Amino acid sequence: MRLAATNTIQTGSVLAKAIYNDKGQVLLHEGVELADKLIHKLQEMGITYVYIRDWRTEDIQYKDPLSAKMRTKAIQTIESVLKEVGANKDLSGSLVIEKASKRLSGLIRQLTDEIRGNRELLTILSDVYTYDHYIFTHSLNVTLYSLAIGMKLQLLPKELEILGLGAILHDVGKMKVPADILLKPGKLTVKEFESIKKHPEDGFNILRKVETIPLLVAHCAFQHHERLNGTGYPRGLEGDEIHDFGKIIAIADVFDAVTSNRIYRQAMLPHEGLEILYAGAEKLFDKRIIEVFRQAVAVYPVGVTVELNDGRKGVVCRQNAGLSDRPVIRILEEKGRNVEPYEADLRIELNSVIIGCDTTFVQQ
Repeated sequence: MRLAATNTIQTGSVLAKAIYNDKGQVLLHEGVELADKLIHKLQEMGITYVYIRDWRTEDIQYKDPLSAKMRTKAIQTIESVLKEVGANKDLSGSLVIEKASKRLSGLIRQLTDEIRGNRELLTILSDVYTYDHYIFTHSLNVTLYSLAIGMKLQLLPKELEILGLGAILHDVGKMKVPADILLKPGKLTVKEFESIKKHPEDGFNILRKVETIPLLVAHCAFQHHERLNGTGYPRGLEGDEIHDFGKIIAIADVFDAVTSNRIYRQAMLPHEGLEILYAGAEKLFDKRIIEVFRQAVAVYPVGVTVELNDGRKGVVCRQNAGLSDRPVIRILEEKGRNVEPYEADLRIELNSVIIGCDTTFVQQ
């Protein structure tokens, strides 16, 4: 399979991986031949990339970090809890979280077990799934990224659970933001942005009153928009004034935001998201945590076409643990000419580096 941008795929291309909604139902089945109308529909749905069948890479498979059953359960749990917080004007949001705390803690433990049991580098490609509400899938993805960082840092099980709860509830304050602002497709006004900027404090005020979860969970919500140089909000904290969990969730939050489809912007590829983090290293984000994150996440996902510094082109077919920017490449082209496919392992070929990605796909 090959990862291809929907604005480049041709009529007659065949979908290599099904597309699901947030209920776990298939919207488009694997094996569907894409006519112009379907390609246009994918673009209308905001889907930037899809996996396409290609005979030279037929055996290359993208593996989800979570089983379909686990992902559906997680999204539905997050959705039910957050929607209840937003819907209950009379019932305190804190009481809603209090009632759901055991269920959320159990979910964090299950997610941790699934990630730990998956030896692949973490790869979350949002286009495999479509969602009616960005916040729910974003909360899950931020949790997965945060847990992956926490595991690399060798946090204790209880610490991982607290980090996971902080991540899964980091945006709970957004349930107090009016939906027309939260889901606005265009640019926010200054007043609307000020409304959005209240969500970390609103989240903190909801979570600090929950007796069944540690206060640190509330501070994760409070601090995930703080930045090392003091330019973040709501309090303009600097450096070590920000808890490590706040720093972790900040990195996971930004990375998922730029690599996910939004109403107003197409998704970036993981390596582009990582470049944004590195551009802010030591000014906005903790460089040590970025480095740990880089070891945990697949910078170049399986199926993406890459170009090497010696002019060769191929498709990422496998990851090398701990070496996210040095995967195994199935070489398909040399000096602009097709060649008999062979593998180049960048863990061994130390002089070879990836210099670019290409999501244009022309059926051979």
